[in-house]
Amino acid sequence: MEDIAEALRESIKRRETVILVGECEIEYKGRASSKLGRGERIVIIKRDGSLLVHRPTGVNPVNYQPESSLVNVYSEEDRLVIRSLRPRPGEELTIKVYRILGLHTYRIEDNAQFEMWGDEEDIKKAIMVNPKELLGEDLNPLEEEMRISTAGYADLILVDSSGNYVVVEVKRETASVDAVYQLKRYVDRLRREINPRVRGILVAQGITRSAAVALEKEGLEFRRINMRKVYEVLKGGLTGFL
Repeated sequence: MEDIAEALRESIKRRETVILVGECEIEYKGRASSKLGRGERIVIIKRDGSLLVHRPTGVNPVNYQPESSLVNVYSEEDRLVIRSLRPRPGEELTIKVYRILGLHTYRIEDNAQFEMWGDEEDIKKAIMVNPKELLGEDLNPLEEEMRISTAGYADLILVDSSGNYVVVEVKRETASVDAVYQLKRYVDRLRREINPRVRGILVAQGITRSAAVALEKEGLEFRRINMRKVYEVLKGGLTGFL
């Protein structure tokens, strides 16, 4: 394990991408805390310091650290330890690898420009047209840009199959903790003034860790939006779409 740790430290210094598949356990300490027992997972370390841990299924990482994190690798008894530290805010992710199934390092270059379809208005229009396709459940569109007293204008108001009002706040890119509390203001005001049965859904292409913690704390929901699907809904390209 010490030989592997030394090789990985050199790869990280050379700003190479590391892909490791192995049996590991994970512990996170920071704004919240979590622990994941032993299991076979995919660990990816990118040249900018970002680190992602994927389980065998699903598109989202079970743990991650953002770019500019400090990654250190060392051996500890019969284990390989990968520790990622984010100084501000203080966050630490520790991965203890007990068995390595595969390990590869690459020097990857990608200078292509990313192009994205649509904006926030397109997302809102597509949700109103086909909420089930984009949000994953049957919702009845009620109103767009609804003024909620002094709290401001909610992007979308829908009603679910149980008769609950559903407030949707849309962000085109990664949603921050500010978006969570913006949504919470709308939900709280609707509960007080119109109906106590109100849900809140934050819709974006991604979400920060602090926003995810705030969503769980406030009992709100998150839906990851697919911009290509937004484009297809608006263009009528979905199967069976009229």
